[in-house]
Amino acid sequence: MQPMRIIACGALAREIQAVIRANGWQHVVVDCLPPALHNRPDRIPEAVGEKLSQVDRTRERVFVAYADCGTGGLLDRVLAEHGVERLPGAHCYQFYAGMQEFEDMAAEEPGTFYLTDFLARHFERLVMEELGIRKHPELAGLYFGHYRRLFYLAQREDEELLERARRAADQLGLPFQYRVTGYRGLAQPIAGFARGARSWPA
Repeated sequence: MQPMRIIACGALAREIQAVIRANGWQHVVVDCLPPALHNRPDRIPEAVGEKLSQVDRTRERVFVAYADCGTGGLLDRVLAEHGVERLPGAHCYQFYAGMQEFEDMAAEEPGTFYLTDFLARHFERLVMEELGIRKHPELAGLYFGHYRRLFYLAQREDEELLERARRAADQLGLPFQYRVTGYRGLAQPIAGFARGARSWPA
């Protein structure tokens, strides 16, 4: 089987490895970009482009494990230049929850702040510290004053992560909601690419 490389958001590393193990793929290599790019989407297209330019496409098939992720279509331009596919949707919350399910959630409450397992695990560093809220608590109102709830989209049932997500909601002063999504929204497009099929929207 032809080797396959996944260029991935570092925030998806653990989940992608779980998908690879579940499928028993020995031919797949994961190359992760720094998860800190999650907070700087303007830098994602260039970072992905640099990785793609380093891949020998005559030897490896390549899949990019990013959604649009706030790049405003700029990532898709880079991928089109290289003839490479990515995960579906606008962001990880959408493919984890499911396209229609996420649209329903967003319509129900547009002012929703979402967490995944990764963000629940690293909330203190990525949100409280990197956004400066830990040192300057008054910034919380500036960043999150327009939000009306925190919704934790969990990839697996984990009591420790659930407690961290609840604590995050408390720190932001937001009502808490929770749903277990599993890995399906991540696993299906990757498995489709691994089989050589393409049956999802870009």
